Amino acid sequence: MVEERVQASGGAPRRLVIPFSEQRLPNGLRVIVSPDGSAPVVTVALYYNVGFRLEPRGRTGFAHLFEHLMFQGSEQMAKLEFIRIVQQTGGLLNGTTRPDFTNYFETLPAHALELALWMEADRMRGPVITQAELDNQRDVVKNEIRVNVLNRPYGGFPWIDLGARAFSNWANAHNGYGDMQDLDAASLADVEDFFARYYAPANAVLVMVGDVDAPGALALAERHFAEIPSQAAPQEPDIAEPRRSREERFEMVDELASLPALALGYHVPERGTAEFFAMGLLDQLLLQGDDALLRRELVHERGVTDELHGGMNLMGNMYNGRTPMLWAPWLIHAREASSEAVLAAIDSVVEGVRSRALPGAVLERARLKARSALYETAAGGMFPGLGRADLLASAALIDGDPAWVNGIEARLDELTPELVLETAREYLRPDNRAVLAVEPGADGGAS
Repeated sequence: MVEERVQASGGAPRRLVIPFSEQRLPNGLRVIVSPDGSAPVVTVALYYNVGFRLEPRGRTGFAHLFEHLMFQGSEQMAKLEFIRIVQQTGGLLNGTTRPDFTNYFETLPAHALELALWMEADRMRGPVITQAELDNQRDVVKNEIRVNVLNRPYGGFPWIDLGARAFSNWANAHNGYGDMQDLDAASLADVEDFFARYYAPANAVLVMVGDVDAPGALALAERHFAEIPSQAAPQEPDIAEPRRSREERFEMVDELASLPALALGYHVPERGTAEFFAMGLLDQLLLQGDDALLRRELVHERGVTDELHGGMNLMGNMYNGRTPMLWAPWLIHAREASSEAVLAAIDSVVEGVRSRALPGAVLERARLKARSALYETAAGGMFPGLGRADLLASAALIDGDPAWVNGIEARLDELTPELVLETAREYLRPDNRAVLAVEPGADGGAS
């Protein structure tokens, strides 16, 4: 029997409340519908609870490789037919692999909802992957690594390079894009095992956002997905990190870079705690927006860089990743400024935040920015509705409840200056971070 739970819109007018209906199919698939009639389109997003962190040793990059393989045909669709059908229907589609999930999504005219569900259900039943397709997509991924990482300046900086040094648990620290030797070692038997283990209904969340009738959309999902055989979800891996008690500094030479760079990785509080949301306010205060304290110091006052980047979760946002997670400011800076001088400038700003409670007006501004970022996340994404779908799916996968999203603003409102100060003192400690300096190996380059 299908269990259904509905959360309606409502609550305090000034808070974000995403309306949704939810049910779980007998095979374990979680289905979420969030109606939005602002445009006659629908986004269908299927999130599988598998990402970089679940890869076994010796198979780095396998989750990303498998994302490519899922577009190579299924029982009732030929190779690349999924893409062709979506595009001929006037839609857009893509897929991504993150540390904690792999997602597939398409935005189509609302009348094509059932078509999208039929196609996603067909490849959930089983992609058709031959040795030739494995070899072909393995080469595609390897070429992607060459283009995006190995043969471009700052290619793995900081999203690969920093995590490898800031984390001690291999699940968190390894290169999820993939090692060439590991990719070469992947076999067809590995592909079959990976699909059977991780691409089961009980290990997935299906989200529909757009101009749809919730009961009708849930019924369509049941029609197309309910008969897919059930299978127990895989055991969650141990991704815990010990409390960091020593600062570590690293240097690397980038032969293609013409300017030095610096990245810092601080471990953040556990997801869902008051300190986690306080860290979100500190991120807004220190790093996000033109008024951020670090930007003011490094860009406007000292002029050591034109741009400052980073935040919580380098491959997403603070709401769509599990902890352990890093707060990671990073920059490419002028040659005249040594990494030690840039780090000292950062520390002068951060220590100011750690030394005293924020004045009320400053705290409220950070809170307002955090709320604005949340609304932007909900409204954003590559396709219409994807930001909302991402929030709901992430909360369902990570927190076990999509309604977690609708409590975020209340959690932000509860934060006090004292709690924010305690969070800064504990989590912005120098001995809670790894520091990575990149030395340029290329000649020239204006500073």
